[in-house]
Amino acid sequence: MSLTAVKTPNRMPDLGRVAAVDEVGVDERVARFQSRSIKKASKVEALKMVLGMIDLTTLEGQDTPGKVRQLCQKAIHLHDAMPGLPHVAAICVYPTMVGIAKEALQGHDINIASVATAFPSGMSSREVKLDETRMAVAAGATEIDMVISRGAFLAGQYAHVFDEIVAVKEAGGDARLKVILETGELGTLDRVRCASVLAMHAGADFIKTSTGKIQPAATMQVTLVMLQAIKDYYRETGRMVGMKPAGGISNAKLAVHYLVMLRETLGAAWMTPEWFRFGASSLANDALMQLMKQSTGVYQSADYFSKD
Repeated sequence: MSLTAVKTPNRMPDLGRVAAVDEVGVDERVARFQSRSIKKASKVEALKMVLGMIDLTTLEGQDTPGKVRQLCQKAIHLHDAMPGLPHVAAICVYPTMVGIAKEALQGHDINIASVATAFPSGMSSREVKLDETRMAVAAGATEIDMVISRGAFLAGQYAHVFDEIVAVKEAGGDARLKVILETGELGTLDRVRCASVLAMHAGADFIKTSTGKIQPAATMQVTLVMLQAIKDYYRETGRMVGMKPAGGISNAKLAVHYLVMLRETLGAAWMTPEWFRFGASSLANDALMQLMKQSTGVYQSADYFSKD
């Protein structure tokens, strides 16, 4: 049986048995990941890997069909002056823009991710959240990025959060489900680990740090705690779960540090867009600029790269 075919029943975990996080140890490990030196050939390979793992995102109230089409063109043609680049993993948009993205990406192997469940606050009824999920999938979304009800989680209503994730997963059908914890609102690394465990047991295909709408968003410390939770969950169940840090990762050098951490925590099997993503809007341009620097020895102006 392939790793992706492993199924486990959705059972509410006992969060009282989740081990406490060693925050000092987390900080020390992150510092070591950030101190790694990477040779030029490996750096070029890592930068290309970063590009292929990006969920190119626009989630603004001012989004228009034209802006989404332009973003899709960027996804297809990251930088035509550099042949052999991978395309991004997905375009991430609001549900009302999924149909526009589907049309613009026709004939290209790029996923369409849609946020759902009253993104970014999650403050709506379950019925509305499920209807929004179904609407996005019906319009062509192949991935759903849902937000958990942080208020319910912080109030200790864990069964409510668990049941909601199970219901959204069912409503999304074959679409892969990324569960956004909004770690900046959870407050502690212990809560981040508990929320990660809860989401995975409820059926998440990915766990994701943030909406990108509040600070702090993704940090290496939070991401490491979530990666460690994935590792333990895989040992327990045999089911692989993906990871998506999102928000604030606009620097290619930082993104490469995330890849080092991913490799040393989960191993080579997770080093693909199927199991690791960056939620970003400007990371692609910085990665492209760094690749041009490696190729030519000089930086190109940001004006040589499309903004969207």
